[in-house]
Amino acid sequence: MEIQDREALDAFFAGHDDSRRIFDALHRAVAALGETEVRVGTSQVAFRRKRPFAWAWRPEQYLGPGRPPLVLTVGLRRRDGSTRWKEVVEPARGRFTHHLELHAPEEVDEQVRGWLREAWERAAPPPPADPAVEAD
Repeated sequence: MEIQDREALDAFFAGHDDSRRIFDALHRAVAALGETEVRVGTSQVAFRRKRPFAWAWRPEQYLGPGRPPLVLTVGLRRRDGSTRWKEVVEPARGRFTHHLELHAPEEVDEQVRGWLREAWERAAPPPPADPAVEAD
């Protein structure tokens, strides 16, 4: 897995050890899926293939203390009915943004890995054109 800027990643989590431990568990889960790029922004860390499919962010950065250490945001093509989601919104028809509060690395479990896989698969680049079909 390619991380665009390790120094920026370290700076993003500087002084937020709980958030970093959860992110590291999340990062391992995403890395196990296959080719993925990690982009660090000022407000979040994005996991991408051809397009972004998941984001990790620290809510206390914007909402103040007393918030969970990390929130995972996952883009799916369906509304998942799990009660674990803090919020699910449909910003565009057929595109659902799911927000999951994470309090400990152990919460990056099989269910979370399944959601990440689903989002990761949808973010893949289109398959190459079949030259045999184009020749017809």
